[in-house]
Amino acid sequence: MFRVIFAILVLLAGTGFAAAQGAQVAFGALQHDSTLPVEITAQQLEINQDDGGAVFMGDVIVAQGEMRLSAQKVEVRYASGENTSGDIDQLLATGGVIFVTGPEVAEAREAVYTLGDSTLRMLGGVLLTQGSNTLAGEQLDINLDAGTGVMTGRVRVIFKSGDDK
Repeated sequence: MFRVIFAILVLLAGTGFAAAQGAQVAFGALQHDSTLPVEITAQQLEINQDDGGAVFMGDVIVAQGEMRLSAQKVEVRYASGENTSGDIDQLLATGGVIFVTGPEVAEAREAVYTLGDSTLRMLGGVLLTQGSNTLAGEQLDINLDAGTGVMTGRVRVIFKSGDDK
């Protein structure tokens, strides 16, 4: 926890405490393994026979290892081209998106998870909670393999100093 607070203090040193245009974010608890299978559960599944697309709706939960992504709707986009075998390329989540990994939770209106490069882009009213600290902005780009992220779009950081009780 001290590491997160220290990183935020360093970040804020040159920007002022109220707000910043962009912020680097460390995901200390993230230990993502992109080789693990992706499991999706939902109330409903629609499959388009023409293009093979799939749309999950209603209390959708996407799980990969310790990572969880929930939303009201998740559209599956498959990789295209000659050398693909129907592999999932992207998951497009909309409607109350929540991303959870360890003690960190991020919320947004929508998200795009690109499996090939293990990135997650959260868009629209993003709120990230790390312990007692919060960061808000319009977009959060997370590199799941590196455990890092960048928050942009009139970033606001609120942190509590002292002992976490």
